Amino acid sequence: MKQIFFILFTTLCLSLQAQEKIYTVDNIPKVHLQNKFQYVCNPAGILSQAACDSIDRMLYNLEEKTGIETVVAIVPSIGQEDCFDFSHQLLNKWGVGKKGKNNGLVILLVTDQRCIQFYTGYGLEGDLPDAICKRIQTKDMIPYLKTGNWDEGMVNGVRAVYQRLNGSMVNEDNTDDEAVSWPILLLAVIGFVGVTSLISILAVRASNRCPQCGKHKLQRSGSKLVSKRNGIKTEDVTYTCRNCGHTLVRRQQTYDDDYHGRGGRGGGPFIGGFGGGSFGGGGGFSGGSFGGGMGGGGGAGSRF
Repeated sequence: MKQIFFILFTTLCLSLQAQEKIYTVDNIPKVHLQNKFQYVCNPAGILSQAACDSIDRMLYNLEEKTGIETVVAIVPSIGQEDCFDFSHQLLNKWGVGKKGKNNGLVILLVTDQRCIQFYTGYGLEGDLPDAICKRIQTKDMIPYLKTGNWDEGMVNGVRAVYQRLNGSMVNEDNTDDEAVSWPILLLAVIGFVGVTSLISILAVRASNRCPQCGKHKLQRSGSKLVSKRNGIKTEDVTYTCRNCGHTLVRRQQTYDDDYHGRGGRGGGPFIGGFGGGSFGGGGGFSGGSFGGGMGGGGGAGSRF
């Protein structure tokens, strides 16, 4: 009896330990490395195989059509790690997204934190903005996730992302928003242009007003070069009033005529991705790889 009890107790402990396993970016399985058709990391079997297969098919088609690379990770626990930070580390460590395009996406579900997180690369933030990520989570995923229907929630959410990114989504929900926002946006642009124009007119009038007679008759009549350094030209400019003949000198700085910028070759500091480590390179005949993209901090997270 003692041996039977010991075996049962050991089995129970091992079972509980397996259920409470904490996943990190280092121990979560890199399934895409072994099979280029797999994009779902489901190590604890939270999703059914049918749901995983459905998501894998959509994400393979998405990459074939658009080049967008995606990881969907479903785990029971990441310990005390924040869902956003975990997604950020996962995308950059695996290099999800094409290098230079940074068009990677991580969709993370952590069941013990009841958290769903989208995290996008720099190059995907325009196509999948934060507001759209949040809307997909709220409308297509959370109603199912909060009841424990993981399959339906994840498949629906990935389908909405897939349709958004391949251009097949019909944004019916946006119609009212756009009807309201376009007039407001138009009025804002008109107002901005009007205010800017008024400020410019007032600035010009103030600059050509003679301090002696008060007439707006000042006209540039000469200039003297003071210095020329780093493409910046400093001059003392003489102005003469066409009404009373009063003269004054103003010191002004302008770009030199032959100044075209001093930047080195290769553009700004954010051109291209910084590698993030390639997820792939080897790994067997059917293995896939990610392209070395980097995350931009975009996306959205929700609790349910």
